[in-house]
Amino acid sequence: MIRAFASCLVIALCATPLQAEADCRQALALGLDVSGSVDAREYRQQIGGLADALSDPPVAAALLALPGQPVDLLVYEWSGASDQAVILPWTTIDSAMTLEAVVTDLRSTPRRDTSPGTALGTAMQFGADLLTQRPDCAKHTLDIAGDGISNYGPRPRDIRRSLADQNLTINALVIGASAPVRGDSRETEIDGLSSYFRAEVILGHDAFVQVAHGFDDYARAMAEKLLRELDGMMVSQVTQPRRLLRRSDQ
Repeated sequence: MIRAFASCLVIALCATPLQAEADCRQALALGLDVSGSVDAREYRQQIGGLADALSDPPVAAALLALPGQPVDLLVYEWSGASDQAVILPWTTIDSAMTLEAVVTDLRSTPRRDTSPGTALGTAMQFGADLLTQRPDCAKHTLDIAGDGISNYGPRPRDIRRSLADQNLTINALVIGASAPVRGDSRETEIDGLSSYFRAEVILGHDAFVQVAHGFDDYARAMAEKLLRELDGMMVSQVTQPRRLLRRSDQ
């Protein structure tokens, strides 16, 4: 009787996530820093780097790994307090053709005129609001890329505090100086900026900060970050139920 009850419990626990995630396993909103510190060349590197990361074979495979439970993707740009704009609306990545179309659209995105400010807190709130448009997704992840600290609008820590009770993970991609040498000022600046994003921005028990050593390194850093996020989501779906099943059989 006990074993039968345990088996039923396992089936219920395993079935619930799958049912909840049938339409969308993860909503992923990516916020790109287009403030005044990002010049025209760096802008193209950032947009092109994101496109390269999404089309990277391991990332593409992770995005398309569960066809019945796809990822919903959105990309927006942010800078000053009133300069947030969606450049890729919510798109369900349910096929290689859809992913290829997203990559093509991103590569052809023109740069908008924006203010020079860095309203990081406002960008966080903007991304969190966008994620509420995907209530049926099993997980909600907000990614903020930035190369500096906030100097306009609400403090990031205050926004993070206001979002703490939501089903939300916030990760960060910090863009530092190119090719820093151990012990020089550039490495110190990257360490300081990474610490700032850890203390002020990221949210959730599995949240993390990814570092890009300059915009030349953006594609590599973005691909690693996306793969970490997507693999983590699939592990939580597949591995944990199997472990639970083994325990019930003991």
